[in-house]
Amino acid sequence: MLHSFAPWLPSISEHFLAVALALLVYVLTTRGRREQRAPTAAIAWVLGMLLMPYLALPGYLMFGQRKLRPTVPPRPARAALPGHWAAELLDSFGLAPPSRCALRFHGDGEAAREALWTVIDAAERRLDVCTFIIGSDPLGQAVVERLTARARAGVQVRVLLDGFGALQLPRRYFDALRAAGGEVRVFRPLLRLRAGGPRNLRNHRKLTIADDRWLWSGGRNLAGEYFTGKGDGERPWVDLSFDVRGDAAAAAARQFAQDWASVDDEVPRTVPPIEDMTDGRLVQFLPSGPDQTEDTAQSLLIGACFRAEHRILAVSPYFVPGDGLRDALRLAARRGVQVTLAIPQQSNHRMADFVRSRAMRDLARAGVQFRMLPFMAHAKAVVVDDDLALCGSINLDLRSLLLNHEAATVFYDPQDVAWLSEWVEALAAAGQPYRPRRPGLARDVAEGLLLTIAFQL
Repeated sequence: MLHSFAPWLPSISEHFLAVALALLVYVLTTRGRREQRAPTAAIAWVLGMLLMPYLALPGYLMFGQRKLRPTVPPRPARAALPGHWAAELLDSFGLAPPSRCALRFHGDGEAAREALWTVIDAAERRLDVCTFIIGSDPLGQAVVERLTARARAGVQVRVLLDGFGALQLPRRYFDALRAAGGEVRVFRPLLRLRAGGPRNLRNHRKLTIADDRWLWSGGRNLAGEYFTGKGDGERPWVDLSFDVRGDAAAAAARQFAQDWASVDDEVPRTVPPIEDMTDGRLVQFLPSGPDQTEDTAQSLLIGACFRAEHRILAVSPYFVPGDGLRDALRLAARRGVQVTLAIPQQSNHRMADFVRSRAMRDLARAGVQFRMLPFMAHAKAVVVDDDLALCGSINLDLRSLLLNHEAATVFYDPQDVAWLSEWVEALAAAGQPYRPRRPGLARDVAEGLLLTIAFQL
């Protein structure tokens, strides 16, 4: 049998030539782009090229790039910084500064849906929507219908949908919106050969922006399970969102303009800054991803762990941190900071649930408290002491922190930090303490092997 396949099997010399070529491509592209990778990611690619260069090299060329050439927009007019270390750090990355805005949090799906309708209906000139998923369900259909109505009313409506999310929709899903004058673009389509760029860098941002000045954002995709349920009696996922009016919305509009223009290699339009509201609260838009020079969100989180004095509270549906963030959390707990993480006992990604155990065992030994929730929580929020919090689309995993295009908003006002703190604490109180168990040999080996591809989970 083996003899019948011999003509297609490479010789030893051919195999070594393929390995050498694959490793050369890896080294040249990594060094040429000065691209930093997590050790597990580097090990995974090198092992793949040693063992299966014919599969690993095409896979690397399609999925291996982690950073894009950053597009640095003109800086907006600088506002006075609040003297906060986080604001100074993000300012050094070239991001828009904190600004005083009007803000509302949506702690439940009903409030989130009504706020979304309000922002959509308030648009008079422009309505930009970026999302990972639009559901093929009543909630998703209601979103498209409202967008279509605004387009018919003369509003310029643009929808940017991630290529992975687009796979889940019928081909004619946006026909009515397009017929009304709306535009729809797909960010890095998975099945379109002519689309350039790596296919693993997904756009996970959730932004709905009216007239460049009113932003609805957070962790919710535009589907039923993130708001009020699928309609089949299942409980909706616990999630968190907010809406902001002010210059933080203009910063989000600038990011949307760059994402939109990147699909067809256009020049992004200019979005001018908005004057601060005199009675508003300090918030700051935080884009993160391969289009940023730095790993902005991860840098902020690691810095927060070393700056924290009393507590770190967080909620995330998935927990697969890289070595840097894991070490920072462990050291914060070692020096007496209360570190509490709320995560679902069982999320919608079983593999992520499996590989998280190694980091959780390590951190639990250092004093980190995990609260295992008996329901699916999709919210993403972090609270540090009493003067810093962030909320948005960023999960505490390698994919969100190092690969995906993500967005969060940073809150500096004590009133907003207190609201998020109370919300996360109430959520964590519904969970049970995590009790680590020593893994058997098979599980320990399996966790280690899967963690080599954790950056792709």
